[in-house]
Amino acid sequence: MPESPALYAKIEAYDQGFLKVSPIHTVYYEQSGNPTGKPVIYLHGGPGGGVSAHDRRYFDPSVYRIILLDQRGAGKSTPTACLEDNTTWALVDDIEKLREHLGIDKWVVFGGSWGSTLSLVYAQEHPSRVKALILRGIFMLRQSELRWFYEHGGASNIFPDAWDEYVKPIPENERDNFIAAYHKRLTGDNEEERIRCAKAWSTWECSTSKLYVDPVEVAKASEDIWALAFARIECHYFFNKGFFKTDAHILENVDKIRHIPATIVQGRYDVVCPATSAWDLHKVWPEAQFEFMADAGHSAKELATTARLVQAADEYKTL
Repeated sequence: MPESPALYAKIEAYDQGFLKVSPIHTVYYEQSGNPTGKPVIYLHGGPGGGVSAHDRRYFDPSVYRIILLDQRGAGKSTPTACLEDNTTWALVDDIEKLREHLGIDKWVVFGGSWGSTLSLVYAQEHPSRVKALILRGIFMLRQSELRWFYEHGGASNIFPDAWDEYVKPIPENERDNFIAAYHKRLTGDNEEERIRCAKAWSTWECSTSKLYVDPVEVAKASEDIWALAFARIECHYFFNKGFFKTDAHILENVDKIRHIPATIVQGRYDVVCPATSAWDLHKVWPEAQFEFMADAGHSAKELATTARLVQAADEYKTL
């Protein structure tokens, strides 16, 4: 897939570090762009996906102090793929600890997919610390969203070939609840089975994330370490319902953030996080800029979506 011309040029991080956030977990962070610029934090998807050098490129490096964070167990954070003491609320606390560690008062928060979930929850918990929100591929971790993608709720009808590969590791008598069945295996003692299931889980998501299937994206799921962290942490969060008290936690707390400038970018043909979720959020948060990308699926790397995300970041440069 061609690279979007809207992206800023490749840059290197000027600062990389590790922050001890609990007796168990140490998270990796990095900074790039303008050291005295306007802070923006990029929250990756998954959970468990980790960050990459590409994620710096949505932001004008002459203006922004660009902060990337590997969430607990993901990317370069340690211990890899660790589920202990790994919850939504722990991640929210980690973001605050990093903000304080870096001496930042307020920042723009940017997140897509699970990153949008975490961005929204963080903003609802700490609205005074958020200048603006840039959100893509809205995911609120409701049971209807999980059924759509991980059970027999809808996505299986659009990608039946990829779905058949996803269900293969699970015996037929356990196929009434794939999340539970995968969770049992991804947290089990059989290492070979863990890796096999991690790759199958990760391949399913990578195969469906773009309007046009990207072989490079799919190939990433064959990497043992990345696939295991991605699948284990995702499944852990989904099995535990995001650690939310109610299914509609984010929608129920939107009033806390309606005053914050925000842009919501949603691929019309997003199969991973279907557009109904973004639309539900839009209806209770009409003040936020909202736009469907007519020729995009789930990925931030699709051309129209990338361009709109860069535009949103440019619009908030003056805050």
